[in-house]
Amino acid sequence: MKVRRPFKVIGLGKFLPENMVTNEELEKKLQLSKGWIYKYTGVKTRYHVQNESVSTMGAEALQNALNDAKITFNDLDMLIGGGATFDYILPNRSSSIANLFSESKNCNFPCIDINSTCLSFISALDFASYKLQDPDINTIAIVTSEVASKGLNSNNAETFCLFGDAATAIIISKDIDSNSGLIRQTINTYTECNQDTIIKGGGAKYFPRDYPYNEELYSFQMNGRRLLRFTKSVLPEFLANFFNPINSTLEDIDLIIPHQASKFGLQLFAEHTNAYEKENTVYNQLEKYGNCIAASIPLAFIENIQNKTVKTGDTCLLCGTAAGVSIGGLLLKY
Repeated sequence: MKVRRPFKVIGLGKFLPENMVTNEELEKKLQLSKGWIYKYTGVKTRYHVQNESVSTMGAEALQNALNDAKITFNDLDMLIGGGATFDYILPNRSSSIANLFSESKNCNFPCIDINSTCLSFISALDFASYKLQDPDINTIAIVTSEVASKGLNSNNAETFCLFGDAATAIIISKDIDSNSGLIRQTINTYTECNQDTIIKGGGAKYFPRDYPYNEELYSFQMNGRRLLRFTKSVLPEFLANFFNPINSTLEDIDLIIPHQASKFGLQLFAEHTNAYEKENTVYNQLEKYGNCIAASIPLAFIENIQNKTVKTGDTCLLCGTAAGVSIGGLLLKY
């Protein structure tokens, strides 16, 4: 498989809130029977913010990635905030993260945000690989920081127990002689399910001044069963179309890292990929962290690199679904 846009991963960072929330705590709080949460969500623990924010978690993850790369904030040429949640409507997420670094006062590189909900990291990495073709850009940090816990409805036990908060940072650099980088990326959006994953309140249509707070309006809502049925109907064609142009198949992939959407969402991806007689090809860490929105994919990618289950030369398929509804995939060689 030919690398279309080469880059090298030079730094990895992650950050989790201090507050780990167990199923036992939530089952007591929501008056659920013992074992209910794991049975229906597949999650055992998740992390929820207390004093942390999208910006502070993102800055911590970025500093860890800079330390790993042995570079400083001043060495970056661009900062991309790839995620769905934010501290402020304005200013944008990435500039708020940069503002927490004292060195930012001497830097004027672009800080931009990319939001394709749960696929935001995939979109950001694709965009970053394009920007590295610019002769003036050599090093880019992608920060994906998500606070899901603030937008959950306690009356909907399944979603309330499913989500967690986390931040990741991955730094990539130009390396034209490298055999690592992006092989293929695509996202397909199917708008017939556009309203099946939604937070209605907070934007211009349901503006807070006109629609006072109530938990249902300002919390995440999902028609999970309809989404699963729809995804099941289009996923086989998506995967076939993804691999056909590069004359490759799932058999050639060393590791598949899907978005940790839900227990049943992961089972669906496994059904369509585990028929290729490779053990442990589809990575699942849902029980440790829950669904961390766009941070789920890079968190899993980072952990596999740090655990050396992803090695130099391995091919990884980052894939998943997102609100909208979209299905996306990015194939890379590490």
